[in-house]
Formats: sequence, structure tokens, C-alpha cells
Amino acid sequence: MMEFQKSPDGGWGWVIVAVSFFTQFLCYGSPLAVGVLYVEWLDAFGEGKGKTAWVGSLASGVGLLASPVCSVCVSTFGARPVTIFSGFLVAGGLILSSLAPNICFLLFSYGIVVGLGCGLLYTATVTITCQYFDSRRGLALGLISTGSSVGLFIYAALQKVLIELYGLDGCLLIVGALALNILACGSLMRPLQSPDGPLPAKTAPENVPDTYSMYSEKEKSLEENLNNLDKGYGSEDRCNSALPSGDWGRETPLPKSRTAAARTKEPEPYKKVVAQTYFCKQLAKRKWQLYRDYCGETVSLFKNKVFSALFISILLFDIGGFPPSLLMEDVARSSNVREEDLSMPLISIFGIMTAVGKLLLGILADFKWVNTLYLYVVTLIITGLALCAIPLAKSYATLAILSAILGFLTGNWSIFPYVTTKTVGIDRLAHAYGILMFFAGLGNSLGPPIVGWFYDWTQTYDIAFYFSGFCVLLGGFILLLAALPCWETCNQKLPKPAPTTFFYKVASNV
Repeated sequence: MMEFQKSPDGGWGWVIVAVSFFTQFLCYGSPLAVGVLYVEWLDAFGEGKGKTAWVGSLASGVGLLASPVCSVCVSTFGARPVTIFSGFLVAGGLILSSLAPNICFLLFSYGIVVGLGCGLLYTATVTITCQYFDSRRGLALGLISTGSSVGLFIYAALQKVLIELYGLDGCLLIVGALALNILACGSLMRPLQSPDGPLPAKTAPENVPDTYSMYSEKEKSLEENLNNLDKGYGSEDRCNSALPSGDWGRETPLPKSRTAAARTKEPEPYKKVVAQTYFCKQLAKRKWQLYRDYCGETVSLFKNKVFSALFISILLFDIGGFPPSLLMEDVARSSNVREEDLSMPLISIFGIMTAVGKLLLGILADFKWVNTLYLYVVTLIITGLALCAIPLAKSYATLAILSAILGFLTGNWSIFPYVTTKTVGIDRLAHAYGILMFFAGLGNSLGPPIVGWFYDWTQTYDIAFYFSGFCVLLGGFILLLAALPCWETCNQKLPKPAPTTFFYKVASNV
């Protein structure tokens, strides 16, 4: 088997951190700053805001929805090949988007192709970073996660400048060319394994150990089946000897040497078939057992009331909390904010404050006196109130302040793994986190189109952001109610009463 080295917690691992940071910077910069492109697509194609918002929402949601597939790809092929392949996906999707004749083409090129590439790259960078770091894993993951936030901050301003200089198509071509640098980053992701380790031996049916040779169709061992086979040969000889001696039934006796050779050669293919059949049967049983265990563990997770509230809250949070990162530029234009007043794009403010929020909330979660679950609930409630305040903001200053608050609170993604671990335990973290990320991707995909449809229906963002704020507040309060300590008190078992002892006096008449 291939032997892996111990995590070095340094050395080449810091190169992995650097290239993972730049990988997330290059792949997530444009999809997270898609709000700048969203305004241009509205003018270029003249479609409704709801339909156009699907492009940016799919770019962020497809990767999360396909997280199980991404994990399988990284586990099977490794982080380096997946990163290089995904670099072609992201760059190719961006370049194809520059040739888009309509929104439907953008839904495929930008929404699905770029989104899937981003999902693969996120899984690859996190996986290889965890392999290289153990005691410093939290610091390493925190550093690479800021790459997407810094990319949002820089790409928001960069795409705006490129659109002014080269137009929308030229901007997407240049951004796609920049994404090709992901290939160079991927080439530096050296796998952490011993170069002298032997290649894993393939399990062939003929190399199945003797313990796999226990198969029988009717609860019989392999030896018994072979004995039956030998008995069959003996009975065949007896039958042949009992045939009539006519010319039509005259038996031509085979030489003893050929008969013996047949007896020695025939059981070998039989034994091979038996071993193959048993191997396939055991493999199917093992797969079926894994699926049963997975379904059983999933059901047990949803029996946990806090976990059930957590998946509802993450779904509602992404439905209501993700649209501002996509629509704030259009909100400013709808509020009649002049272009010259936009000294800095609102998306850039949102992005830099997201990076600050990830770092500060992550540091705050490390304090022992901080309950991360309640901290996460507080961020949800404040986010909901800030979303409800967006319709009241009519100037660039107030929109900038709200963008900063929302960006900082969106940094609660850094404490979400802590919350999940506190809820389900470290043993079931991977399973639970995968389920929650699926619902997060579903919320990312649905949130912006819903807000856009509200605008198409009412011609204002007021009701749309009231709806978004209500969703986030509802998720926060549901999680708060599920996490209250009073439930633990109610579920405590009452002490059992002492058993009552009865004394019986038995009289006997002798």
C-alpha cells in the first residue's frame, strides 16, 4: 500500500498554503464579484432581473450542490490533477462567456462550468492543506479561505475598470486568461506521499486469499463443492460403464492419462469461478452495507433537533443573505445613487469586510468562554436586521455602511465548522458538513433569483429585502429555540422510584 508521510506542519506546506490562497483568489474572484457583471448583463440582454440573477447564483451554488462529487474526484485522482483540470474549466467557462449570445448560454458557460470548476478547486485546496497541516491546520485553512474574500475585493474594482476600457466581452476574456494561472498553482501541489512506497496491488479475482474461498450457493464450503464435482466425475464413469454395448452406444474409452488430466484441470476453472462469484458477492454486500450505514447515520443526524434547526437556518441564511453580494450595485442604481458618488464599489467593501469578519470571528470562536452556537445565532439575527434596513438606505454612505456590516457578518462561514462540530461531534463532522453544504448551495442558487423576481413583480427592492431579512431572522430564531438549554433540562431522565418490597407470610397446615 502507498504510505503517506506525517503532516510536516510547515516546509513545503507553506507553499501549498500560498498556491491554495492564489487558487481561491483566481477562481472565486469573478463569481463572487459577479454583481458588477450582473448590471452589464441586464443592459446587454434586456432580460428580467430574476432570470439574469440565475447566472451568478448558479456560479456560487453549483459547486456546493456538487460537493459530494467533488470529494469523490479529489479522493480518486488527487488534488494536483483535479486542480489542473478545474483550472481549464474556470478559464474556459469565462472565455466562453465572452461569446455568449444570450442568458441561456451564460447559464451554462458561467453558471455551470465556472461553478463546477470552483467547487472542485475548493475541495482540492482544502484537502491538500489538511494533509500538510495538523497542529496548525486552523491557521492554514484560515489563510487560504481569505483568498476568496480578497479576490472579491480586487475583482470587483478590476472588472469595473476592464469593462470601461475593453467592454464586457474584453473583460471576461482577460479574467479568463488570468484564471489560467491556476494551472501553475496546481503544478506546485505536490502530493504528500513517500516516493519509495510501492504501488498499491490490484485485487484480482485470481489473487483472492483463501479466506474468500468460502462461497457456496447452499451454505457449503468450497471443498465440499469440489468433492461433489469429483463425485460427479465418478458417477459419469459409472453411467458410461452402464451403457449398452451396441454400435450406436459403444463407448470409446479415453486413455487414463487424458481422464486424469481432465480431472485435474477442470476443478481449477471451477475454483476460479467460485472465487470470482464470492468476491463480487462480498463486494456487493459491502457496498450495500455502506449505503445502509450512510442512510442510517443520516437519519440519526436529523433526529438531532439542533442539527435539523441548523440545516433550516443555513438554507434560509443563504436564500436571504447571499443576494446582497450579487445585487448591491443594482440596488445603488435603483436608489438613484450617482456614479460619481461611488468612490469604491459596494461589492469591494462587502468583500474586504468578509475577510475581516472571517479572521475576527474565527479568533473570537477560539475563546473558551464563547459559545460558538450562540455567536452564530447572533450573526444571523443582526444580518436579518441589516437586510431589512436596506430599503431604508437612499444614499451611498448608508449603503456602504450596510455593505460593510453584511460583509463582516457573512464571515460567519469561518465559525460554521465549529458550530457543526459542537452539534454532531468530530466523528460525524464530514458527513454532517456535506449535507449542510448541499443545502447551502441550494440556498445560494435560489436566493438571488427570488429577490430578482420580487423586483420584476413590484419594480422595487423593498419587499424583496424585507423577505430576505425575514428568512434570515426566521432561521436564526429557529436555531436559537432549538439550542436553548431548557430542552436539555426537560430531557433529563427523572430518578427511578425505589422498588416496592412486599412481604408475604406463608402458613402451612401440616
